[in-house]
Formats: sequence, C-alpha cells, structure tokens
Amino acid sequence: QVQLEESGGGLVQTGGSLRLSCVASGSIFSINTMGWYRQAPGKQRELVASITSGGSTNYEESVKGRFTISRDNAKNTVYLQMNSLKPEDTAVYYCQLTNVFGRSANGYWGQGTQVIVSS
Repeated sequence: QVQLEESGGGLVQTGGSLRLSCVASGSIFSINTMGWYRQAPGKQRELVASITSGGSTNYEESVKGRFTISRDNAKNTVYLQMNSLKPEDTAVYYCQLTNVFGRSANGYWGQGTQVIVSS
C-alpha cells in the first residue's frame, strides 16, 4: 500500500502562485510515475502534470509554461509549482502515484487539496 499526503492548496488571486507538495510513503517501487490531477465542480478529473522516476514530464496543454512539476526521489515527494494562476485553475488537486513492475501497474490517490483562484 501507498499513502499520499498533499499540502499547499489555498486561496490565491488571479496571477498569483501556489506550490503543492505530495509526500508518498509505504511500498513505493523504484519505477513509478507521480502526478497531479484536478477536478473542478461538474467536470471530470483531468491530468495536470506527471513525472516519471526517471524525470520525464508531461503537462496538460493549458498549464504549459505556467506550471512546473518536479520531484525529490530521496524524499518521495512531488511538487507542483503553479504560477500565473487563473480562475479556471480552481479545482481540487489530487496527487497520484503509479507503481510499475514489469507489465503491471498499481495506482494510488491522495485525498486532494483545494485550490481556489479568485478573479
């Protein structure tokens, strides 16, 4: 099992910045992907950004150039630096970790942290 604990959400004005953190504990495989998803009211959960244990990153189109995902493997922590925030970034942000072993993959979710961007 893997436990994920997010922090860093809050209320910020348009154009502001927030940094989300997610600490993973438990059975974390050496090959894994960590990521951030978000879900706005009435919308489906969507991938915001992800990063593999090797450091490869992937971003949702609307956050490119504004958000940066990074990780500290020694601390089993993933970060999401969010700059130039917009009201449409308002959502609950969820941390996700996928353990990869051969052709198998197991995913885990955090409880979520609320981000509200006021206009």
